[in-house]
Amino acid sequence: MFHDEPHTEAAGVIRPGEDLSLLAVAELEARIETLQAEIARAEAMIAHKRDKLNAAEAVFRRA
Repeated sequence: MFHDEPHTEAAGVIRPGEDLSLLAVAELEARIETLQAEIARAEAMIAHKRDKLNAAEAVFRRA
């Protein structure tokens, strides 16, 4: 991105540390739901990667 290009973000982008005081209760609740869904998605990916790692380790332990 060049400095002279306008900076655009997708609607609903959550930036850690941003000022929450201007958001309505409904917006804050929606933000929490979004963050919880993202946490669940990250936890699922961690579980998936651990399963793959454990399977690979089991194969190499047998050899």
